[in-house]
Amino acid sequence: MPRVWTISVLALAIAVSLASTLAHSICRVDVIIIKGRVEQPPRSAIVRVQLIYPQGSGESGEATLDNGKFTLQIPFLRQSRAPKVMGSLGEKCERKPTAVVVKLMNGDQTQEFDRVSLDFKEDFKMVDRSDPTAFAPRSAIALNIIH
Repeated sequence: MPRVWTISVLALAIAVSLASTLAHSICRVDVIIIKGRVEQPPRSAIVRVQLIYPQGSGESGEATLDNGKFTLQIPFLRQSRAPKVMGSLGEKCERKPTAVVVKLMNGDQTQEFDRVSLDFKEDFKMVDRSDPTAFAPRSAIALNIIH
């Protein structure tokens, strides 16, 4: 009996290991790179970037200002639906944001000073043709304090 039990446990361990390996996504992770500047930035201001999808809000990130400039990289998974069968079979890797919202806010995020909404299809481009996973706005982002 102990030998049969050992073989069953070993078979179960191999099956679990194989299933977890197959369950990992084969879809790539892309990144949106946002660089910009803030004219006359308020003290302790931050820039918040939010990716928007047809289903609602998605990934986001924040950056503090460095001499009025900011840079953020927001990674996002391209997987648009869960696989229908075990492993990566049946996955769709077409997920992209529809819009990107860039906000200038105070440090505790209770006040919004400025906002720019960008359409992903119209306002973004691939950073480098040899790397189709990185996207950046076609023009510079400039935020100001709204009076």
